[in-house]
Amino acid sequence: MSAIVGIDLGGTRIKGAIFEADSGRLLAKDTLPTRDGEREGGEPAFLFQARQLVATLEKLAGVEATRLGVSAPGLANRDATAIAYMAGRLAGLEGLVWSEALAKPGAVLNDAHAALMGEIWQGSAKGMRDVVFLTLGTGVGGAVVSDGRLLRGHLGRAGHLGHLALNFQGEGDICGTPGSLEDLVGNHSVRHRSGGRFDSTRSLVDAVEAGDGFAREIWDESMRALAAGVASLINAFDPEAVLIGGGISEAWDAIQPSLSRWLDQFEWRPGGFQVEIRRAKLGEWAGVYGAAAFALERE
Repeated sequence: MSAIVGIDLGGTRIKGAIFEADSGRLLAKDTLPTRDGEREGGEPAFLFQARQLVATLEKLAGVEATRLGVSAPGLANRDATAIAYMAGRLAGLEGLVWSEALAKPGAVLNDAHAALMGEIWQGSAKGMRDVVFLTLGTGVGGAVVSDGRLLRGHLGRAGHLGHLALNFQGEGDICGTPGSLEDLVGNHSVRHRSGGRFDSTRSLVDAVEAGDGFAREIWDESMRALAAGVASLINAFDPEAVLIGGGISEAWDAIQPSLSRWLDQFEWRPGGFQVEIRRAKLGEWAGVYGAAAFALERE
């Protein structure tokens, strides 16, 4: 049996899983602490942890993996061998060629890109060829697959959908984009958007569900901004579906009706075709699945 490992490197945890290559069947999965900022044997400790994780997965599955896919934050280089740009976090990640470090052939990609690849392989977008993916969390990330091809761009920046400008007169976000979708929807800006009333999306949604009128206004404005961003992305990429993932998607029962109501106003629907809005299925394991799927694709 041929097997493949997917690794998702995060700031706190490294998640991994081993799959049967032909069927995609999950054989085993596990996690280890990342140990960001530590060293082990003269190398970043996360590399030692990754080796341990791969060995554990192979032991649990009773098979040695022939290929390895790695999902990580930052911009992957053009030949998908390493993360080329990742400033300020995970020291030692930039330029690390994982196939050499772990002695297995494979591929490396951005974590949001990986999440979408995972959803297409075994999640909410299984089998689709045109998909836009938005991850709503502290900020807003994303990825796009068009005609079956992951859009990576010249530097690997493609898919940073949270930095779509919705108000050219707005304040610049962390990338300098004025009035960005990220600043209008992301968890990091809830306190600012609510005038200090709420500290998180969860507390805002709880207040909405409790009947707080002010919270309802703030939430509805957030969903209006999200719908404007989604409608713009639909026009740009013409997807079969738009997936919504990330921590904020846990509030799906609050997101779906409000987002749909605004999209009824904003979305261009030629011939009556309405793009389906779906919640992502794989959650925090999407990057693991996507890393494995990407490595399989590049065999």
